[in-house]
Amino acid sequence: MWMENQIIQGDCTQVLPQIPSESIDLVVTDPPYGVRYIDRRGRKVANDDDLKPVLAAFGDVYRVLKQNRFCISFYGWNHVDEFFRSWRSAGFYPVGHLVWRKSYASSRGFLESRHEQAYLLAKGRPAKPEKPISDVREWHYSGNRVHPTQKDVSILKPLIESFSRPGDLVLDPFSGSGSTSIAAAEAGRRYLGIELEPQYCKYTRECLARQGNSPRRADRFTAALADFGAWMEEQGHALPLDFYARAEREWHIASGH
Repeated sequence: MWMENQIIQGDCTQVLPQIPSESIDLVVTDPPYGVRYIDRRGRKVANDDDLKPVLAAFGDVYRVLKQNRFCISFYGWNHVDEFFRSWRSAGFYPVGHLVWRKSYASSRGFLESRHEQAYLLAKGRPAKPEKPISDVREWHYSGNRVHPTQKDVSILKPLIESFSRPGDLVLDPFSGSGSTSIAAAEAGRRYLGIELEPQYCKYTRECLARQGNSPRRADRFTAALADFGAWMEEQGHALPLDFYARAEREWHIASGH
């Protein structure tokens, strides 16, 4: 497939229609929230002033995702009704809600904002994991060094390991600083990021290039695990998605990584 291990600069509403149907194994994304966000340094998020084109993309997100797979989407709580209408209209239904606890308040209004949130959305009827991860998780602050709403790679990697298999293709149609693609590569998955702004595409490609020049033993283990999973499926014994995450965790513990 030509659309893999790439960061594509462009509008995802124009790029997504070029992706074949049911070719993506997992979607992890942090779209604009429609809140006209401006950070302390005066930086803005592209397309954060109009949710209509943002939410329209989820129709194609659903189309390109394989059956019985997941989309994990962050969202803005004050527009949750609009996000839900878009997700349900596309065909998704919620199967879980994730909350990250912050050790600090990112803003103050009627309440202190001390969490981030995302929905786990399903297409089809994916099997339940034998050992599901917690839906309340610890937040790791990225420092927003590159992007005003930059997510730390460390909060995304466990999601990718839990809801995809080694070698799977992970899509982020609102790539930003590329945390999803970087986390996917670290987890031994293929990636596809789509981002409107060229400076973020450049940053992500540079990070991935550095990562690609540093082969690790973990990569070989992940590849072997993917081969084993493929062989099992050929024998008619599909392994649950969380088998791979559990095997990778045990390997890291045993090897001291």
